[in-house]
Amino acid sequence: MAAAAIRSTLKLGMIPADGIGKEVIPCAQRVLEALGSAIPKPEFIPLLAGWEEFKKNGKALPEETIRVLKEECDGAMFGSVSSPSHKVQGYSSPIVALRKHLDLYANVRPVSSVSGIPGPKINMVIVRENTECLYIKKEEIHDSPQGKISFATRQISERASSRIGKMAFEIALRRAEERKVKNWEGWWEGPSKVTIVHKSNVLSVTDGLFRETVRKVKEMDERFKGVLMEEQLVDSMVYRMFREPEIFDVVVAPNLYGDIISDGAAALVGSLGLVPSINAGDDFVMGEPVHGSAPDIEGKGMANPIASIRSASLLLASMGYTTPAAKINTAVDSVLLQGKVLTPDLGGKSTTTEVTEEIIKRL
Repeated sequence: MAAAAIRSTLKLGMIPADGIGKEVIPCAQRVLEALGSAIPKPEFIPLLAGWEEFKKNGKALPEETIRVLKEECDGAMFGSVSSPSHKVQGYSSPIVALRKHLDLYANVRPVSSVSGIPGPKINMVIVRENTECLYIKKEEIHDSPQGKISFATRQISERASSRIGKMAFEIALRRAEERKVKNWEGWWEGPSKVTIVHKSNVLSVTDGLFRETVRKVKEMDERFKGVLMEEQLVDSMVYRMFREPEIFDVVVAPNLYGDIISDGAAALVGSLGLVPSINAGDDFVMGEPVHGSAPDIEGKGMANPIASIRSASLLLASMGYTTPAAKINTAVDSVLLQGKVLTPDLGGKSTTTEVTEEIIKRL
């Protein structure tokens, strides 16, 4: 983790965006405020982005949002975005664009069960390359005698693969240190391990480059000598993750595979509403819950705020505020373990606000 910088205020850009993002991001803000003097005084800067912003003003990611994040903010929180399922001229996903503008090349998604709650024992971190693969969104369609044919360009670069590989191995080393002071049954038992996910038996050029580059990261850095390294074809990875989730420690994958795997892993702990993430670069970090905009429950007070609250905790930890971050996680785990104040996605009847207030009470 980065060492916490000495500052009197913590300026955080808050981008609720669409759907339930407008409900859960304020919850994360309330929890951060409730930490009091444990962190520098937070200053929240509301910023615009999203499909609704595009429909209003013709831009899903206003230039002012980018400027403020780059020039004024120490970090940020992003809610969720609603993207149309069909092509809309001029529209592109603002979260994808933000990752590029801020060079947030890694999406880090920890997935862990809570000790004491029945179910699969899982404590893994999925490290997803965040800037390329099919998400560069270069698609085209052509007419042919057999009908329309569409094409998508997939980009895998040595630079991006090397950066994400290095981050995965760094996280593995850090988890090894944490395991020395934590004793929880769900942790991978043994040396730290990085699992490389690919499909190079079919995509020998693109996935082959990803695989070879990540392997080289370990071979070229003496610090990673003690970290185990294994590989899984992406289909095998999904199968084994559901059958034996406890065998995985750190998993590194190209953008698309990482996206799919992390959503699947969320099912193992009960809900997408529990799983946090950060979009991380070398100079900036943005927290983001894994769930989508959930238009079916928007405005009903049913959204689970925990993923956003945990994402705020991850954001703090990445900035060096590990103790207050741990305090948030302990409060969340306590609420889940008691099992009385839960949103409907976890089988409860509590509202978004009630869950947030229960977590704040336990801080």
